[in-house]
Amino acid sequence: MDSIQKNIIKYSEGKFLSTADSIAQESPLEIRIRQERTAGLLQKRLAVTMRTKGNDQELIKGFLFTEGIIQAKNDILHINEFDTDVFEVELSRLVNFDLSKVDRNFFVSSSCGVCGKASKENIETESPFLPWSSKLKISPIIITKISNQLRESQTLFKLTGGVHGVALINAQGEFLLVREDVGRHNAMDKVIGAAMDSLDLPLSEQLVLVSGRASFELIQKAGMAGI
Repeated sequence: MDSIQKNIIKYSEGKFLSTADSIAQESPLEIRIRQERTAGLLQKRLAVTMRTKGNDQELIKGFLFTEGIIQAKNDILHINEFDTDVFEVELSRLVNFDLSKVDRNFFVSSSCGVCGKASKENIETESPFLPWSSKLKISPIIITKISNQLRESQTLFKLTGGVHGVALINAQGEFLLVREDVGRHNAMDKVIGAAMDSLDLPLSEQLVLVSGRASFELIQKAGMAGI
């Protein structure tokens, strides 16, 4: 996880104090895709998202999945890292997606995961797991406990007070995955990308807890994973 130390002036109990503070860093991640097609080689700069460094490959997998580009981890042949902020994803020939529907005006801020979409028609994506099928039931006692558990699980938040957290939780209230990021949509993508490696999709027998509001993009991303 990414944080830096900065000297700040802190006001407390009527006094100004000079002290060191941990600040969450935010830096751009460029995602490129590459695919051998019958018509020739496809190479495209897909998006730049502002994120907190850490779990970058999980973020990329989750992003490509929730955008409807891939449907399984085997759809990715390789993820090549050009430097710490530029990744090229080599897709299988079998991956079929409409390039126009994932087109963006390139930039995605940490506060908005759907920003940059080329048209409003491209905002909505459809889950490969429709219709949903789940018998998941959660005790109200568990619901009241997990919020505090998420806070305790957020190591970077404890340092900085400035990042979101997303947790994947089973019906017994056990935390299966926790990821943090300055962007809540990035944290969700990191959780889904990690789940693609360690769990079976759809995630219909788990729930997600988010530290921020339940925005459209978070609901849509969760729905893409069958949650």
